[in-house]
Amino acid sequence: MTEDSPRDSVLSHRIADSLRAAILDDELTPGSRIRQEEIAARFGASRIPVREAIRMLHADGLVTLVANSGAWVTGLTLAECSEHYRMRERVEPLLLRSSMENLDDVAIAALQRLADEMEANSDVSAFIRLDRRFHLGTYAGAGRSYLREVVERLWNTTQHYRRAYSLVTGAAVLPSTHMEHQLLVDCLRRRDPDDAERILVTHIRRTRLELERHPDLFA
Repeated sequence: MTEDSPRDSVLSHRIADSLRAAILDDELTPGSRIRQEEIAARFGASRIPVREAIRMLHADGLVTLVANSGAWVTGLTLAECSEHYRMRERVEPLLLRSSMENLDDVAIAALQRLADEMEANSDVSAFIRLDRRFHLGTYAGAGRSYLREVVERLWNTTQHYRRAYSLVTGAAVLPSTHMEHQLLVDCLRRRDPDDAERILVTHIRRTRLELERHPDLFA
């Protein structure tokens, strides 16, 4: 191990965290090229920690690497996005069931506050951030697992399109969304995994069907 390795490791995570936030907040949109030299200059780093940061983001599903070409923010076609949502309909209920038994009253109360905050907030960017925290919070009881990594990767790759969907549909679908969030919290409180799975499948499927009605979002 070289003397600079610990510093490079810290820088890699710093760079990855910064780029991850920019992608999830839509500051870097699907198809945007990630230029290593620009990132290195911005962080005062060599190419080594930049390359490692990009590999981390690739593992998260946020960046696509093309051999002998470079790195781009991952983008999906309508068919790919629909496939990812169909996968979510199958695997997220399984993860939720695994998580439920380990969510205590304090965790469920925190989820209730997030659901209430979303309902009281009309800003799309705030809604997207809260919605992500809410759903990933419902899975926190499952601990770190391969299934949870798969779910988080699917969330990462579809985040831009959830935002676009929210901007297009606006207030029209929000009452249903908020109602489903409240119902999910109620299921968690009642420790009813069967009901929770049904609500979650409906919740994910409704977004998929709405996205499929807007192919222009994938142009």
